[in-house]
Amino acid sequence: MAQAKKIALYMLIVFVLYTIIKTPARAADLVQVGFEGISDAATSVGEFMTELTN
Repeated sequence: MAQAKKIALYMLIVFVLYTIIKTPARAADLVQVGFEGISDAATSVGEFMTELTN
């Protein structure tokens, strides 16, 4: 099972590197979307905590 996880991790790394090298603009768009999602989630948690304390 550990061997399968290691292989899957290597495949993921190779895929990410291939995507960055082959289409850097698309990779940048994906990173931006990811950071926007994290930012939105953090904002939502902050609003929830603010409402919870009121």
